[in-house]
Amino acid sequence: MNEWTSRFPDTIDSHVHMGDIEQEAELEQIRQAIGVDRIGLVAIQNPAAGSGLPQALYMKARQPRRYYVFAGLNHAAQLSAGQVQTAPLEQQVERFVDMGCDGIKMIEGKPTSRQRMDIPVDDPYFAAFWRTVEALDLPIVWHVNDPEEFWDPATTPVWALERNWGYGPEDVTKEQLYAEVDAVLQRHQDLRIVFAHFYFLSADLPRAQRFLDAHPRVAFDLTPGIEMLYNLSRDVEATRDFFLRYADRILFGTDIFSDLSVREGQYRAGIVYRWLESDDMFRVPAGADFLLGQPADGEIHGLALPDEVLTRIYRSNFTARAGDEPRPLNVDAAIEECRRLAEIAAGLSATPAGQTLAARVATSLAE
Repeated sequence: MNEWTSRFPDTIDSHVHMGDIEQEAELEQIRQAIGVDRIGLVAIQNPAAGSGLPQALYMKARQPRRYYVFAGLNHAAQLSAGQVQTAPLEQQVERFVDMGCDGIKMIEGKPTSRQRMDIPVDDPYFAAFWRTVEALDLPIVWHVNDPEEFWDPATTPVWALERNWGYGPEDVTKEQLYAEVDAVLQRHQDLRIVFAHFYFLSADLPRAQRFLDAHPRVAFDLTPGIEMLYNLSRDVEATRDFFLRYADRILFGTDIFSDLSVREGQYRAGIVYRWLESDDMFRVPAGADFLLGQPADGEIHGLALPDEVLTRIYRSNFTARAGDEPRPLNVDAAIEECRRLAEIAAGLSATPAGQTLAARVATSLAE
């Protein structure tokens, strides 16, 4: 078996990030090199840049069969203390559906997001949003928390510190973030959520099991967080049993960014493929992107999962939530939204609306 390519040609990568639209060719090269058929783009909005969602809509327009879009929320009105106006969150969701987005991406729950906007996810600010998403039965890809090591300066990796992903006593705690999610799930038991990065419970499989048992409509994705692979390699038998038991609740993902080199994309996807498909003992290869750390950091032990489980992880668990095909793009609605986002970005920055990424995408979609 080629250690960097899956044996399953219809694989869907559920968790990928798109940068500038100028990186379209690069992302396509990565997609082909890692052997995935389709991609779920998670579109975190950057209101001041007018970016995040527009480039994901662009990719859906360019290749409507290949790209699903999970749209992030725009909190510009809240973050700017009313300097600019944005639609209420529930109206944003309705617009996403009208545009042809396939689900919602949430970063609200990562500690750095909480630093920027100190509003718990169970706050009334989000109440109508949760009701709307639940009523529409939209899938959510949600990043909640970070590795436990990030709350201890002695154990926070250098690459995390370089991105200000180290937290102290002034920051929200990991348990507080979990408690807020529990409150949301208690109120909205029909939400369909895929928690990214194994919900950062890879060091505590019994707790992960209790969580999945308590919430039958949630799932985990396998985007590294390289600590996830190290944690789940400590007791391979227990991990394999967990994957067999929850075979319908686990989704393949890589967290690839379009600005990676093709080789870095192959390393990132290949690590996950090899971990799932083989019983090899191996390390992160030299030359992998820096977020995966150094080869000396730890050893990964493959799970050698059965093909029927791999088929679910690689494809059917995703399509059961997001559909067999990406939803068609409503081009006119997407153009209108991109122009709206361009005006918001101009209101938050010195960049004229017409020079924002959102405006560039609107122009491209209109051609």
